[in-house]
Amino acid sequence: MARVFITGSADGLGQLAAQRLVEQHHAVVLHARDERRAGEALSAVPGAEQALVGDLSRMEEVKRLAADANATGRFAAVIHNAGVYRASGEDILAVNLLAPYVLTCLMHEPQRLIYLGSGEHWHGDPAPSRIVTRKRIDYADSKLFVLLLARAVARRWPDAYVNVVDPGWVPTKMGGRNAPDDLAKGVETQAWLAVSDQREARVSGRYFHHRKEASHHASADDATLQDELIAACERLTGVALPLRARVL
Repeated sequence: MARVFITGSADGLGQLAAQRLVEQHHAVVLHARDERRAGEALSAVPGAEQALVGDLSRMEEVKRLAADANATGRFAAVIHNAGVYRASGEDILAVNLLAPYVLTCLMHEPQRLIYLGSGEHWHGDPAPSRIVTRKRIDYADSKLFVLLLARAVARRWPDAYVNVVDPGWVPTKMGGRNAPDDLAKGVETQAWLAVSDQREARVSGRYFHHRKEASHHASADDATLQDELIAACERLTGVALPLRARVL
């Protein structure tokens, strides 16, 4: 049995991943932005261990959420599922990039980290300097930055399995009811990467779509851009990404 923390699990893909993992008898901790949503999350996933609260658009709440998560014990896997699409550039930057960055930095290191990406990342601008200068960041930019973040963490934490999942354009509240992709397939990969002992799931630094490795924007492989992104995130949040030495 694995213990898994899922951000943004009051609805959508996060909730579906939580339900799937609970059905597989894993211990799941949910997350919602406020107490009301946390209650809704627990009602939708009655087998969950508990639901933690934190508004990911507010840095002080993200830091408190990391502390609250650590207080519950160590997780085998963390699924950074939470994201916003139709929002201000400030909220897109905060929720889609800075929150997963800070949680990654401050939470006890899990064995597995899964970040939610998007095919929209192909349309993003990979220049991390745009974060510091506060130029408008849109959804596509944020998902390319998430891919750069995951690649940087995978390189710096060699004993963890760190991957990104493109769930496809699926019919959730974010995707809209007319989205053409399969909702079941949209959720299975992150749950599989979180707990599977299959060799194909015990990898790092990969980009997945429907349980298969997929192509991604070449800029994500640029170690210089990765390091620039980490430096920009540290500058904005005041939180540094710890280095992890390989355990021999």
